[in-house]
Amino acid sequence: MIPRAIEWISNKRVLRLLDQRCLPYEIKYIDCNKYSDVVTAIENMTVRGAPAIGIAAAYGVLLSSYTNNKSYIENAIYSLSKTRPTAVNLHWSLDRMSKIFYENQNNKKIYEIFEKEADKIYKEDIEINKTLSNYGQELLPPCATVITHCNAGSYATAGYGTALGVIRAAKENNKTISVFISETRPRLQGGLITSFELYEEGFDITVICDSMAAFLMSTQRIDAVIVGADRVASNGDVANKIGTYSLAIVAKEHKVPFYVAAPTSTFDLNCPEGKCISIELRSSDEVRKMNNKTVIPERIPVWNPSFDITPAHLITSIITERGVISSPFEDKIYNNK
Repeated sequence: MIPRAIEWISNKRVLRLLDQRCLPYEIKYIDCNKYSDVVTAIENMTVRGAPAIGIAAAYGVLLSSYTNNKSYIENAIYSLSKTRPTAVNLHWSLDRMSKIFYENQNNKKIYEIFEKEADKIYKEDIEINKTLSNYGQELLPPCATVITHCNAGSYATAGYGTALGVIRAAKENNKTISVFISETRPRLQGGLITSFELYEEGFDITVICDSMAAFLMSTQRIDAVIVGADRVASNGDVANKIGTYSLAIVAKEHKVPFYVAAPTSTFDLNCPEGKCISIELRSSDEVRKMNNKTVIPERIPVWNPSFDITPAHLITSIITERGVISSPFEDKIYNNK
């Protein structure tokens, strides 16, 4: 059984996070006792994946509420909102916690209300993932070979996953699934985390370099590409892990269906198109170094966007807990939010 990425220990008032930076070599947990611990865990990618970040942030607000200090709670919400700019689930979750705060800020036991809401967000995420995954698996033939990118599985969510949830659901429906996993440079979430997650569950997997996808599609039958999302604009443009856009272009060229598995909490109706999405730029050391060894000299400039934007016209369908949305997306996204 794979370890849980997020666990709230109520009697200890502790948020326990699986340190995903250590996978697959070590199962290590980080205990968060205050909201600033959660801020650090999100920023340094101890916890990662859009839904998981949102859930962790909700519990971060809860941790701040035990002080019963209004300003402290407000600071917590603000600080958590600034951790990672691209994933909209973070702000969706914090909006829910903020609403509770402003409606109950004079309640001396507001932490009890916060805890119920954070638990609700956590449990909802698992059910949403299972529902959208069942919709998604219907798109796959009885014997399918798919490509996935980054990690959109149990570790990126409360459990089960989105893109990997579709793959899980297909297997649970007695379909034969083979999975090619692109390694996902520079942090290797595919090669390290997705491969570990699926291997532990007995899937037929093969890891490839990101640059191998085009040749793979030209030489082998690939039935689908399935990825997650960090934000979906109202026109259907999708922000996801860097390399997703390249994969979508290659899939289009080879007439391979390109599916995005994402809960409706990932939809941002205030964002008309992908150009409006703020793309997080991370440290150049993520590219410059491997295993703490410098492989690109310091004198050489490095550019390291964590996400890219896949235009809607490259996406075959978006799989949500309310069903499968096919292109054109705009009106359907508004109707499904």
